[in-house]
Amino acid sequence: MQSQIFHFPVQIYYEDTDHSGVVYHPNFLKYFERAREHVIDSELLARLWNEQGLGFAVYKVSCLFQDGVLFSEVCDIRSSYETDGKYKTLWHQEVWRPGAKKAAVVADIEMVCLDKSKRLQPLPPEVFQQ
Repeated sequence: MQSQIFHFPVQIYYEDTDHSGVVYHPNFLKYFERAREHVIDSELLARLWNEQGLGFAVYKVSCLFQDGVLFSEVCDIRSSYETDGKYKTLWHQEVWRPGAKKAAVVADIEMVCLDKSKRLQPLPPEVFQQ
């Protein structure tokens, strides 16, 4: 079952761009990470790490770049997820420019739950409750 769609605004700063004023492509991974942290809650993530030694790591990423994103735009990062078995979540994330008719960037990101020794651990039930 897929989650609802979560929205996270991202201001595009000059430092995010290359010499042409277009976002440098690796920066989209940072925006997606921030949006996922917003969905899960940074306090919960810190508590899981400090108290249970659990965290999340990106396992696989597939990105499709369909349009350039420009300096000074405020984009909407749209995120949804579903659990895939005991250890993994699948995230679908998109970057939408203001007034756009299609997403500028579309990504499918697989994440796994790990302990401090980097061993797979079951997903904590409190993280992915709707």
